[in-house]
Amino acid sequence: MRPSSSRSDGLLGGLSGAPDVDAELSDQSLLQAMLDVEAALARAAADAGILPAPAAEAIAERCRAERYDPGALGRAADATGNPVVPILGELTAAVPEEARAWVHLGATSQDVLDTALALVAVRALGPLLRHLDTAVDAAAQLADAHRGTVMVARTLGQQAAPTTFGLKAAGWLTGLAEARVRLRQARAAQPAQLGGAVGTLAAFGPAGADVAERFAAHLRLTPSPLPWHTRRQPWLDLATALGGLLVATGKAALDVGLLAQNEVGEVAEGGAGRGGSSAMPHKRNPVDSILVTAATRRGPGLVATVFAAAVQEHERAAGAWHAEWEPLLDLLHVAGGAAARCARMLTGLQVRPERMRENLDATGGLLLAEAVAARLTPAVGRRAAHDLVTRAAAEPSFRAALLADPEVRAHLSEAEMDEALDPYHWLGSAGLFVDRALVAVRGADG
Repeated sequence: MRPSSSRSDGLLGGLSGAPDVDAELSDQSLLQAMLDVEAALARAAADAGILPAPAAEAIAERCRAERYDPGALGRAADATGNPVVPILGELTAAVPEEARAWVHLGATSQDVLDTALALVAVRALGPLLRHLDTAVDAAAQLADAHRGTVMVARTLGQQAAPTTFGLKAAGWLTGLAEARVRLRQARAAQPAQLGGAVGTLAAFGPAGADVAERFAAHLRLTPSPLPWHTRRQPWLDLATALGGLLVATGKAALDVGLLAQNEVGEVAEGGAGRGGSSAMPHKRNPVDSILVTAATRRGPGLVATVFAAAVQEHERAAGAWHAEWEPLLDLLHVAGGAAARCARMLTGLQVRPERMRENLDATGGLLLAEAVAARLTPAVGRRAAHDLVTRAAAEPSFRAALLADPEVRAHLSEAEMDEALDPYHWLGSAGLFVDRALVAVRGADG
């Protein structure tokens, strides 16, 4: 189990997480979630008339994590394969004698840990989604502000044709906004788990389903139509949504890192005192881009582990269930860090339109070869236009070669040539796409 301190503590933890998200992932928080489950179980059974209300309140009163030592409970868990059993021993000893028989009534260890992890996920996704909101807002501002800022589009690692920085930011915006939708859905759908030893809730007699609904209501979790002990779709949905967030933040981070290279120099991360090198004083490393990219490299393995553990035998799994706990917490940890750093990266991003234009013009109009060919096609046909432009592109000066070619000049004047070589005339629907992205996100935020 994790140390009781925040996941962001230590030499490495602060490089991958976010303190407010990690505060919900600490051992203390997980322990409190398990105790919240026990309190809700007692109260739900009391509401259904199965145990005395005073006993339920006595149990709930002792369900405070500060009363217990997570480290000691974690060490004791080795004997039983999960931490719930030693927690129950401590809790039972802490409640008044007349209430002890009612502790953990009708439940099994998996009910407690599954539901506690659902609570932890809901609580951690609160600050995570706030960071994501900030990232979405920052991407929207960049898309709006740079709707007409021309730059080089790059495909297969090469300069390709003109685009706008606004459209690039709109792509980041759409990915982040789509990830936010999936995370909100996953958070809202986190279910309570209550099935008892084999998923029948036999200990509650005919009141089992009623207790389960009351239990979910006390915890403000979604009630499940039946126990999901070996039906792990809730975790698959959560892992997929977190993995999608890592992809969306990673896309923006990768682009920023490439655009910030010295020889490109079209953007830079903000933040005074950030990005220094231990050996090269001149360097300004894109730290947030680097750390978000690192998080994206961890995500696929964690998601894969959750999926690998999802096929479980009979009514309760031996090992597969146990394999889920830490990957889920680690996914929340790295996704929280990625969301927070992506938000900071985009909020402080320094955009350099002049440098973007310099890089666009550096090839002397070659990036508009497609535009020139399109102007020639109605007169000479697509293949001939392509060949004419290809021939001119092989010369030291593309524009000069076009103007010197009589076949080209027979169909294009110098003014028409310059218009074809103007990147603003070869942006297609870029502006429309930016507007659509902004409308979609702002409409969803409503």
